[in-house]
Order: sequence, then structure tokens, then C-alpha cells
Amino acid sequence: MRLFDWRWFVVNSMMVGALAASAETRPQYGGVLHVAMRAAPASLDPADLDAANNAQPDSFGRRSLAMLMFDTLVSTDENGRVQPSLATAWQALPGSQRSQFRVRPGVKFHDGTPLTAEIAAASLRAANPSWNVVADADSVVIAWDNSNLDLLAELALPRNAIVKRTDDSKPSGTGPFRIVDWQPGKKLALAAEESHWRGRPFLDAIEVEMGKSFRDQMTALELGRAQLVEVAPEQTHRVSQEGRRLASSAPVELLALIFARDVASPEEKLLRQALALSVERGSMRSVLLQGAGQPTASILPNWMSGYGFVFSPDADLPRARQAREQVHIIPTWTLRYDGTDPLARLLAERIALNAKDAGLLLQPTSAAAAELRLVRIPLASDPWIALTDVGTLAGLPVGKKPGGVEDLYATEVALLATQRVIPLFHLPMSYASAVTLRNWTLRPDGSWTLADAWLGIGKQ
Repeated sequence: MRLFDWRWFVVNSMMVGALAASAETRPQYGGVLHVAMRAAPASLDPADLDAANNAQPDSFGRRSLAMLMFDTLVSTDENGRVQPSLATAWQALPGSQRSQFRVRPGVKFHDGTPLTAEIAAASLRAANPSWNVVADADSVVIAWDNSNLDLLAELALPRNAIVKRTDDSKPSGTGPFRIVDWQPGKKLALAAEESHWRGRPFLDAIEVEMGKSFRDQMTALELGRAQLVEVAPEQTHRVSQEGRRLASSAPVELLALIFARDVASPEEKLLRQALALSVERGSMRSVLLQGAGQPTASILPNWMSGYGFVFSPDADLPRARQAREQVHIIPTWTLRYDGTDPLARLLAERIALNAKDAGLLLQPTSAAAAELRLVRIPLASDPWIALTDVGTLAGLPVGKKPGGVEDLYATEVALLATQRVIPLFHLPMSYASAVTLRNWTLRPDGSWTLADAWLGIGKQ
């Protein structure tokens, strides 16, 4: 009898364990996810406008948050293929540069307002003043005069999400989570939208702490106060060695020097050439970035364009000195960096030392006004949009119509020839997560998606 009882106990324990393991691998509803990020947006409007009507800096954090609260007319999958979202179908209309998008029926905003073509058109007009967007029955018709525009790729961007704007600084969306509490630049609390048109998300709520340094974020993860945090590029190797769960995107962030104005003289052209040739990207990657990222002399990463390897990122100090020696008066350039980013300060100081070796004078500063800036630019996953965005940031128009790789290459060469942009590195976006966070994914643009994420059982 005892033997029978013991065997039954063993078998029963094994069954319970198997059932528990099986249950643990299945998505579970409930729980509050805590997220930390460096970005500290002053507005949740994905059109990126602040109270003074100035464009707010793009960031991977802003992109991630936007797609929790809002939906776009179309979306793209991991292979870049366009998929229906708030638009169920679309077609080009007779004539040039006009398209019609049929709005998905039965969708409601978080405040209960039904989604209509009129609201969608108003949202897109607010985000794109140069577009002609009108409602036509249950459809939105978009006409544009920018020959550079790839409309479907543009509409899939978070900045073109459909928003019902209100006066209380809490825009209403149709995304999987709705706003519960919003403290600009500090905290955002979201709750699951029970009647989301794609189905209720597994998480009950998401709480986001903003404006947190990389160090503070990692401390929050270690103490169990956050389940998803960003990881600084130079810390990814250490975090991986510590055995933490680490996810990294393809290189989707451009670290570059951008001059505030065009070249004013042949002498200045030689000095900018000397600066570009003096930068020791390889040693910076090895020492300051701890092996992260890819040194580059191109705006677009090679995985996106296919030709990035053509631009050599290697320093050439003899050529840099030769160019500098042709100029008799050497000005002192100020190099602005983000004072809240310790890595940016170290990179700026190393660039100044490299420049000094070539006979140039650079003064790193965190002050607002400077001849050139060290910037980190989140790239769109579409190469033409990414190139256009960088050109816009540098004050340079992109004059070619989207076409094949030859056109893309010619356009990038033209941008680099202005000497307004000196590319330095392409960096991945990296995140560390607790073992309890399941089924979250990275988008091709480096942002994360939590619509299907859930919290399991486990120890960090």
C-alpha cells in the first residue's frame, strides 16, 4: 500500500509539475509591467510638437510609446512588407500622387468616439501640413506634392499615427493601451484597452519612468523595480557577460558630427576634410564603445543600403595634416555634446584630441551654441525616409525621387559632399529585461512592442 501511495505521489507530482510548466509557457493575463527609458518627452502627441510648436527630438522611446497608445493606417512587418491596420485597403487614384485608404469600421478611440474618415484625415493634416488630406465617405484621400515621398512607408511611421487631439494634453488613440496618468517628462501610466480592435492585450497595465540615466535604469532592473530597460552601447558586452536577458536590434542609430552651416570658403572645406580624416573610429569603438556598434563613413548602415562598405571609415592622419597645412589661419571650432550623456562627453573629447593631432582646434562644450554638434540620430527602417530625415536635421534637402539603389547611393553621396555631416558610428538599440517578461519583440526601427507581451513566473 505504501509503495502504491509513493508511486502515485511521484506520478501525481510529475503531472502537476508538467501542468505548471505547460501553464507557464502559455500567455497569462494580468500584471503591471514597469519600464524605464532615457527619453523625457514633454508631449505624447506622435506628431512631435511641443507647446511652442517646435519639433521634439525623435527617440526610440517616443516611437515605442506611440505604438502602445495609437495605431497607424498601415503597418510594416519584420520584413518591411506593408500590412493593413486602421486602413483595410488602399489604392492609387487616377492622376499623380493621390491615394485612397478605406478606414476600418467598428474601431473606437479610448474616449469612446468612433473612428471616422474625418478624424483620421484631420490627424494626418495636423502631422503633415504639406499634404492635402480629405475624407471621402468611409475613406481618406491623400494627395502630396513631394516627389521624395514613399507614402505607404511614411504612413507606417509612429509620427503618422491616427490621433484624436483634445485640449487636455492627453490625446486619444485606438492602440492597445490607454492613458491613465501622464506627468510630462516624468511618468506615464497606461491601462489595457479592453475593447481594442485587435483584442485585449495580456498585460493589465504599463508604468513608464522617463528621463532615467542608463545607470539608474540598470539599478531599477537589478532591484526588481523595472522589467524592461535600455542598455548603453558600451555596456552591452558587460550586461551579456552577467547573464542578463539582452536583446539588440540591427544598427539603427547614427552617431555623427553635424555642422551648423554650409561651407563658406575653400579653406573651410579643407579643414572639414581634415577633421573627417582625423577621427580614429576604430580605437573609439574598442575603448569607449567597448566593441559595440560599427565604425562608418556613410549615413545609412550597410544592412539597409547594401553599399555602406564603399565609404571607408579609416583615419588618415597624413592626408588630414596635408589638408590642414594648406590653410594659414586655423579657427577654434566649438563641438557641442549632450551634457547628460557621459559617453557623448568622452567621444567629444577624443574627437578633439584626434583633431589636435591633425593641427585642428576643437573645443568640446555642452553649451547650446556651437559650430558643430555630436548627435545621435534614430534612423527610420526605410532607407529613403532615413536619408531624408538626416538631411532635414542637417538642413539639407534630399533632391532625388525614391528609386533603386543607384539613386539612393547618388543621393547619399550628394549629402556627404556638402560636408555638413560626418558619420562616425552605427549603433544598435539594446534592452535588458527581467526573466518574467515574455513575448516582447523589437521592431526593425529599434523600438519595442508590448502588445502581445505578458508576465510569467520566475526569479530575476
